Amino acid sequence: MPHVRDDLVARLSHAGVSDVLTDAAHRAAYGSDASLYRVVPRAVVRPRSEDDVAATLEVCRTLGVPITARGAGTSVAGNAIGPGVILDFSRHLDKVLDVDPASRTARVQAGTVHATLQAAARPHGLRFGPDPSTHTRCTIGGMIGNNSCGSRTLGYGRTSDNVVGVDALTIGGERLSTGRDERDRPTLEGAKGIADALQGLVGAGLAVARTEFATFPRQVSGYAVEHLLPERGFDLTGLLVGSEGTLAVVTEATVRLVVDPAHRLLVVLGYPDFGTAGDAVPTILTFAPTACEGIDSRIVDVVRSRRGPDAVPPLPGGRSWLFVEIADDDLGAARERAERLAAAAGAIDSLIVEDPAKAAPLWRIREDGAGLAGRAPSGLPAHGGWEDAAVPPARIGDYLRDFDALCEQHGLSNMPYGHLGDGCVHVRLDFPLDKPGGTGKFRAFLEDAADLVVSYGGSLSGEHGDGRARSELLARMYSPEAIELFRGIKHAFDPANLLNPGVLVDPDPVDASIRVAAARPVKAKLALAYHSDHGDFNQAVHRCTGVGKCRADTRVLGGVMCPSFLATRAEKDSTRGRARVLQEMLDGDLAPDWRAPAVHDALDLCLSCKGCASDCPTGIDMAAYKSEVLHQSYRRRLRPRSHYSLGWLPRWSRLASRLPRLANRLTAAPGMRRVALWFAGVDARRAVPAFAPQTFRRWFRGTAKTSGKPVMLFVDSFTDHFAPDVAKAAVEVLAAAGYAVEVTSDPVCCGLTWISTGQLDAAKRILATTVERLRDAAARGVPIVGLEPSCTGVLRSDLLELLDSDDARAVSRATVTVAELLARTPDWSPPSLEGVKVVAQPHCHHHAVMGWEADAKLLKAAGATVQRLGGCCGLAGNFGVERGHYEVSVQVAEQQLLPALRGAQEGDVFLADGFSCRTQAADLAQVDGRHLVQVLAEALRAERA
Repeated sequence: MPHVRDDLVARLSHAGVSDVLTDAAHRAAYGSDASLYRVVPRAVVRPRSEDDVAATLEVCRTLGVPITARGAGTSVAGNAIGPGVILDFSRHLDKVLDVDPASRTARVQAGTVHATLQAAARPHGLRFGPDPSTHTRCTIGGMIGNNSCGSRTLGYGRTSDNVVGVDALTIGGERLSTGRDERDRPTLEGAKGIADALQGLVGAGLAVARTEFATFPRQVSGYAVEHLLPERGFDLTGLLVGSEGTLAVVTEATVRLVVDPAHRLLVVLGYPDFGTAGDAVPTILTFAPTACEGIDSRIVDVVRSRRGPDAVPPLPGGRSWLFVEIADDDLGAARERAERLAAAAGAIDSLIVEDPAKAAPLWRIREDGAGLAGRAPSGLPAHGGWEDAAVPPARIGDYLRDFDALCEQHGLSNMPYGHLGDGCVHVRLDFPLDKPGGTGKFRAFLEDAADLVVSYGGSLSGEHGDGRARSELLARMYSPEAIELFRGIKHAFDPANLLNPGVLVDPDPVDASIRVAAARPVKAKLALAYHSDHGDFNQAVHRCTGVGKCRADTRVLGGVMCPSFLATRAEKDSTRGRARVLQEMLDGDLAPDWRAPAVHDALDLCLSCKGCASDCPTGIDMAAYKSEVLHQSYRRRLRPRSHYSLGWLPRWSRLASRLPRLANRLTAAPGMRRVALWFAGVDARRAVPAFAPQTFRRWFRGTAKTSGKPVMLFVDSFTDHFAPDVAKAAVEVLAAAGYAVEVTSDPVCCGLTWISTGQLDAAKRILATTVERLRDAAARGVPIVGLEPSCTGVLRSDLLELLDSDDARAVSRATVTVAELLARTPDWSPPSLEGVKVVAQPHCHHHAVMGWEADAKLLKAAGATVQRLGGCCGLAGNFGVERGHYEVSVQVAEQQLLPALRGAQEGDVFLADGFSCRTQAADLAQVDGRHLVQVLAEALRAERA
């Protein structure tokens, strides 16, 4: 294999293809998509032009190397992986080339993200109709490959209904271009030989083509042969859409755009169970909704358990719900139709939502379905493989009941959701793939499930395509004549079977190359507990289902995940890519152990921001996994210099606090500074924060104590040694709220810097001492108030992964932020911030662990105008100051922080509770940040004045 790969790379280079990746980290990252399957490629090509695509096809044809085209890799059936070359269009060929408002069309490159197209069309009052749940990161090329649909297919149709034409390359090197003429008839330029062969095939199989295809709208499985019928004008566009990259490689597309109705109303209907909800679908469809989506309590319960009871807005009574969208240009007409629908739908309760801001959180639950369903109701990992079957909508209720019975018969639990108005059901199941005989049980279920859906006149796939998960089962859905027709179509385009082999025609077995089946339990000698994964590190990293939300642009979506991917646009630098490399470390052959270069390459640019812990619907926590890897790699070994300098920063800070002025002079002296930064492993472009002349603890000892309800202030190392004014302001604010502030008699530390550098044995010892010094306060019911968000986050989260004791749990429960404490303080109201514009950068750990909602509500109650930034500041503790990380740190800051600071007006307040956020702003923008308690303390003084 290596010599074949070397020859491949050499020939690609000679052909002028420059962006070729063959390292272990990238190959592992591209070895899976959002499916169960693992097929490691020989190389990844990120083409910069159509010429690059053509050159790659020619080299691969010459060498006999398979090619798989890929967009965002969100395919759930194994459609976007292959053993040869992966053509990743998302890196460079991602532009909207033209938007024509007059014709309501747009021309895009294959790697264009759906959300990017929407942003380009929006100024013209237009949009692309299909909107899959992955719309924030999926590509138009990927949607064309799978014939994606989304929640609003009832209103706008499938991708195939919205593509005017495509530019594509065949494996033989021919360029073909499809479209429509002025009379809306299909056109084709190029590939005449292929066209002639196809016409001959269809002419000989007209009866099959007319009777077995297009029996209902969501029949996506197999090739869309109906488009080649004479009465359809031989529409090659329709055939290529949904062909999963097995016939040609699409490079550009012209798509239709639509005008959104002026008003959208969401009607939420409650039912006792999912089957009963399905029974109501035929009635609901008579009201011409643009969407009719279903979820049930199994998903809602997961959201509440993971994100808190307030994460789910109030729902009507019931255990299953339909989300029905009524759209109209006339608000009165929309209301009247919504009210009639609610009365006629047979629901036990209903709710009509007109405010888009209130509807958005409800739709978000549905959009995150694939990730949220990553754990079955049994608590076991849930897997795809049978996730988007569809039946005629009139029969969906009965199908859902029979499907539940089939799952029970096979001993499986499931969490269904989906496009019930289209008859399409998504589901993840707890297949025992990690058990002996698990793949056999997987196959047995898929065969029975295929027979069930066929008995209802349905389709194995309703929008995701067949891929590796269902292609072998097509013979259960179609006649031998139809299967032979598929083979003839494939041969006409790709006689050597080089384009996405193993999919649709001559398919791989459904139970071959299953990634999860190779997973072995990893429980021994771990530093973290992994309570939510039964103590199994492998199960933890396999939480990643590949939905790819980590590739979404947080400037559009909000949230934090994943700042490093947005900076580099490299798959290995996404949360998903890192998870795939870790899976390869545990179960594959590209990264044999904890110290493998591929593992450290993938984790190097992880900022440990914990954004994925909250933003990824699967609940993956890459910061924790990175700590574990560093712990296992360097335990009892020599570590990088920064682990001793930055990792031990609280220790050095305590020493420096004895002579802070001398320490500041030494770190500021040019010669000494350069040498010190080099030895510390710190980038020379970074400023060294000054030590405070007096620590907070020293100040507090000489301060008169106030009376009131006791609170324990957690005095972290950063606040104590670098920003004591923050803690002083906290004392002032808490005293004004009726609290008497206490501090521990001896210093406490959360061990964060040891955790982030993987020194977890030391972190356990430090935290054990901290718990010992805080347990009495927790036992007395005294709140423990954190000021530095990352340290507060440790006490709320990481502490329980490192120490398994009742005292640790008590301390964790007692720990609160200032905003959380003030929110539950009776008769307290914030000082006025009317007229104050706040540019707020929530610390990543604050967002991920505690949530920033209490702070947002406090600022709103105070009357402030708040611009809340998403993303990460880029410094992220030790990350941004370490050598080798400066450029990425700045790129991350440029995503949201620095543009916001440059756009701020005089008098605006930059609010950043995190010491690293304030340091980054001061270092890169010369802007001083304020902690929430400082803003409140200043407002209190202004009121008193």
